[in-house]
Amino acid sequence: MADGWVGSDAGGARVMSERESVLPSLSSDLLQQSYRTMLLIRLAEESIGHLVQTREVRTPCHLSIGQEAIPAGVCAALQPDDSLWGGHRSHGHYLAKGGDLRAMMAEIFGKATGCARGRGGSMHLVDPARGIFGTVPLVAATIPLAVGAALSAKLRRTQQVAVAFFGDGATDEGHFHESLNLAALYRLPVLFVCENNLYSTHLTLKERRVKDNIVESAALHGLPGMVVDGNDVTAVYHAAHQAVHHARGGEGPTLLECRTYRWRGHVGPAADLEVGTDRRRELDDWQRRDPIAQCRGLLRERGLSPDVLDRLEAEVKREIDEAVRFARQSPAPDESELLQHVYARGGV
Repeated sequence: MADGWVGSDAGGARVMSERESVLPSLSSDLLQQSYRTMLLIRLAEESIGHLVQTREVRTPCHLSIGQEAIPAGVCAALQPDDSLWGGHRSHGHYLAKGGDLRAMMAEIFGKATGCARGRGGSMHLVDPARGIFGTVPLVAATIPLAVGAALSAKLRRTQQVAVAFFGDGATDEGHFHESLNLAALYRLPVLFVCENNLYSTHLTLKERRVKDNIVESAALHGLPGMVVDGNDVTAVYHAAHQAVHHARGGEGPTLLECRTYRWRGHVGPAADLEVGTDRRRELDDWQRRDPIAQCRGLLRERGLSPDVLDRLEAEVKREIDEAVRFARQSPAPDESELLQHVYARGGV
């Protein structure tokens, strides 16, 4: 299916066309910022992968290496007070929205200085001050929460937008369809971002679906949808900017299906090549479309020198090294706090 908006007039839903799109030029400054965000996600996750391999980190970690353009592009189109909701593979979403790197690393180490006070680990990241209200491992569980946040924003007339990030596996769940229906019915300011990396754990799309048609779920529920090259940060940004503009204007939700590929396995740093399919060939093909290399090439075309880009990478590496040191030196949670934040205080 070619990239573009799809939808249906059934039920009174408005179809967003290319002519209605609002596609600002991606400035060199914003492109460089997006490149830095992608580097931060990639290098942080490579560091996490190494810490898992050496067993210094014991929490299950789901890496998004290869998918960095999606969180970078989407979050570049958001405002600080827009809300973000993620899943089990959400290091990138957290960092792209401005989440505290040191707090994330400390959480992955299970330390008291972590963003969830060391109680949640890699799959439970939160930073309300930056609009990050939760990532959870239950597949599709935060999609309806994003719809609730959008309903709250509409009732309060705040102009805020809610964004739900989820994988293609989540579209097999009822939560996904119920959320799209309710959001379309009430024209809620929510952006549904499906990161279609072609696998749900070890199952390919062909093993789970008769048709490769995730984006068509939008038309079924009466909202616009778009297939996007998830390895092109400029394409992701333009699609997200258009959808966010649509939502803030009171025109309701949008579904983006961002096509991408995860370089590592479902969980942990291994590539999981032996999953009953020719993943080695797939991986080689997708690595040639590395989103970071593509963005670097575009920046070089715009006149940035290799020295500038190399210094930027060195700066990001220093930040990550410092965050790991911070996590290592942070204290473990105190046993006396075990039951804190488990039950609400006071009466019903």
